[in-house]
Amino acid sequence: MITRREFVVLACATASCAAPGALHATPAAVDEAIRAITGGTPARRGRVKLDAPALIENGNSVVLGVSVESPMTQADHVKAIHVFAPMNPLPNMVSVYLGPRSGRAQFSTRVRVADTQTLVALAQMSDGSFWSDQVSVVVTIAACLEELK
Repeated sequence: MITRREFVVLACATASCAAPGALHATPAAVDEAIRAITGGTPARRGRVKLDAPALIENGNSVVLGVSVESPMTQADHVKAIHVFAPMNPLPNMVSVYLGPRSGRAQFSTRVRVADTQTLVALAQMSDGSFWSDQVSVVVTIAACLEELK
């Protein structure tokens, strides 16, 4: 007989994983997620530094950091930072919204990385420009890809 605690743990684990047919976002879904943010404006490389380990032993808890070169003044500041993982079930992993009073345009967090892929950070500036950086990561134990039985 299964206990209530075991049931809750199994239910949460099942709910947090994608269905077997939808383990990865499609390239079109990634492009659409980025286009929804940029409105079609091209992002330039530079000003953004995405910091993630090149080799990830376990994709369930990955330390990720993003910083953007910006004076963070009223006239010139970072409005938002978005991080995308094309091989995750949902491509937009995290979005952070900032303003001139934020002090520094940087954050760090822990995320789930589904598989070996290239992570993309996108910074939206107050002047309407977009800047990006990308990092390729190798995941040895993928997050949330176990087949449901």
